[in-house]
Amino acid sequence: LVFVLVVILPKKHKKKKERKSLQEEDVAEIQHAEEFLIKPESKVAQLDTSQWPLLLKNFDKLNVRTTHYTPLPCGSNPLKREIGDYIRTGFINLDKPSNPSSHEVVAWIRRILRVEKTGHSGTLDPKVTGCLIVCIERATRLMEQRAG
Repeated sequence: LVFVLVVILPKKHKKKKERKSLQEEDVAEIQHAEEFLIKPESKVAQLDTSQWPLLLKNFDKLNVRTTHYTPLPCGSNPLKREIGDYIRTGFINLDKPSNPSSHEVVAWIRRILRVEKTGHSGTLDPKVTGCLIVCIERATRLMEQRAG
């Protein structure tokens, strides 16, 4: 017979430093004040793949990876994008109630958001409930591609 004796020693409790949690307003101010982007570089990433498994051995010689990219002059950082841009290129995943038709719901959204073009992913009968995807302005192109 073998007996194993396990002794659990109590851990010394360390004093935890109290961290100040950032409030939502502080985070928003930081996001608007600073630039959060990767700066382009011209150096090549260094990997030693000579010890990797057979199919991945010397993989770095097959694919040259760089951290260089050209920042686009148009567009904006998502943290600094206008609300109107989000609305013009967005869609809404809506849980449709049972009485209105999908055309009525889309018309309501068009009036509420004050946009000219809205479209939906499929017709739900007035008595049917379920998910209705409503595209707004430029996102309606997605529905046109899906249909065509």
